Amino acid sequence: MRVAAIYDVHGNLPALDAVLEEAAAADVDVIVVGGDVASGPMPAQTLDRLRQLRTPVEWVRGNADRELADAYDRRATGTTEPSDDIWRLRTAWAAAQLRQDHRDLLAGFRDTVTLPVDGVGETLFCHGSPRSDEEIITAVTSDERLIPILADVSQRVVVCGHTHHQFDRLSGVTRVVNAGSVGLPYEGRPGIACWALLGDTVELRQTGYDLGLTATAIRQSGIPGPEELIADLEHPPGAQEVAEFFEAAAGIEG
Repeated sequence: MRVAAIYDVHGNLPALDAVLEEAAAADVDVIVVGGDVASGPMPAQTLDRLRQLRTPVEWVRGNADRELADAYDRRATGTTEPSDDIWRLRTAWAAAQLRQDHRDLLAGFRDTVTLPVDGVGETLFCHGSPRSDEEIITAVTSDERLIPILADVSQRVVVCGHTHHQFDRLSGVTRVVNAGSVGLPYEGRPGIACWALLGDTVELRQTGYDLGLTATAIRQSGIPGPEELIADLEHPPGAQEVAEFFEAAAGIEG
């Protein structure tokens, strides 16, 4: 089995389309959508595109997926609370773009998915970590912190996301891969969508797409703070900077 691991799309449909085209050329058997798929400028269109694929899709829950389904429910019951936080505003806006079937799809995502991958073996796909969709694993996470996170994992390979930067590292006998972000990558380069191809080996891929057309689509979408989002895409931080930032945040939370 060959698998495309597509994480953190965040409603960036042009980036997703570029990755799907490359994944199709790679003749993958399964696409794992690893969480945080729709919260972004084109939420309904992103979910619809993935549901229309002929290639089987496995869905893993991310923290943004939970929050988006919750925001949909709050909107439906009239219990939405006012906020000036840009991320909450975007989540509330994205929830307003969805239908009930989109919400039900999000609510049905699984915490983890395990698949047999050619040449790699049984592989566990999660969002943040095997035990939480919010837990942080980075390229510089110490073994002291990582070993307990992986303590109950029997698979030799774990694929995660959440922190939007790619890496491939070992902790003891466990290989930990971050597929990166399709829709909002933190790799220091604009105009790329990051994902992972698992087959005979693990390939961290970066697929180019038209950022100018994407910026136009974001401005036309109606999402709150479009220029800030476009700036994040045009001037993304580098992977090392992001790893150190998230690792520091994990230390504070721990």
